[in-house]
Amino acid sequence: MRPADETGGPRRWASESEPPRTRPETILARVKRAVVLVGTALLATACSSSSSRPANPTIAAARTFRLEGFRPAQAVTPGRPFELSFRIAKPEGGTLTEYRTGAGPHTGVHLIVVRDDLSTLIHRHPPIAADGTVRQRFVLPTSGRYRVLVDVYPRMAGSLRNFQLTANVRASGPAPARPLPPFRPTQVVDGYRITLHGAGRIKAVTPAFANVTVTDPIGRPAQFREWYGALAHAIFFRAGSLDYFHTHVCGTSTPVCATALGGAPVVGRSTQPGRLSVGILLPVPGTWRLFLQFKPGARVVTAPFTLTVR
Repeated sequence: MRPADETGGPRRWASESEPPRTRPETILARVKRAVVLVGTALLATACSSSSSRPANPTIAAARTFRLEGFRPAQAVTPGRPFELSFRIAKPEGGTLTEYRTGAGPHTGVHLIVVRDDLSTLIHRHPPIAADGTVRQRFVLPTSGRYRVLVDVYPRMAGSLRNFQLTANVRASGPAPARPLPPFRPTQVVDGYRITLHGAGRIKAVTPAFANVTVTDPIGRPAQFREWYGALAHAIFFRAGSLDYFHTHVCGTSTPVCATALGGAPVVGRSTQPGRLSVGILLPVPGTWRLFLQFKPGARVVTAPFTLTVR
């Protein structure tokens, strides 16, 4: 492999077999010339201003998307409904009002609320008013601090497909952190038995697939219905830092649901009842919590798994 030159391209030697040898006196001459140039530049700076000290440049703040008018501003009561609302301010000013629409889950706004200790997750796709205001009612089940992750799919020119913004909501009352349970390959939720296969082979920045089998309360392979544009959602949060990754399981009725990370497509599939193939591509190692969500009937089933990513 060739070393790179100062422009980032491959350095081309006069001879491909050996780099040129730089003599010590040549290096010394270069250093002397650099000192002279720096001294000349400093002299020019001092003479070009009436002040004895050059003025510091003014650096403006970065112009980014941001949450505006976020509510609630105060703690909420656990177990009681409240309304979460906000707008998204654009970098150039004004409110974002144009969002992606159409088939698949990559549209509008995804609202994901997760407790700091990763014991609870709530996932919604709220309506967006004509003026860009987003409103959604929630009930936080227990006291504690919750991260609100806003996954945004704007309709705009350019390569920006989506971005995330975050805020925090607190449910009042004592909130001792709950340690994450160890990995268990099988979870039983609302009578559904969900078993995760292949979770021990996950490495950071390496595409992988985990197979999932699901049976209903009477032991039959579960039927998966389309929910938010996919047959299943795999939502990952990293313990401590709350890094986030979200992918989907697609079927014949939901063909437009692939996720991309760094340009690499990540897509899971389901071709028969009771079986899911979940695509995984996590950016950093550590302890992650997978919330696998699907909707076999009127209610959404959320199965949590603790994963160790190497």
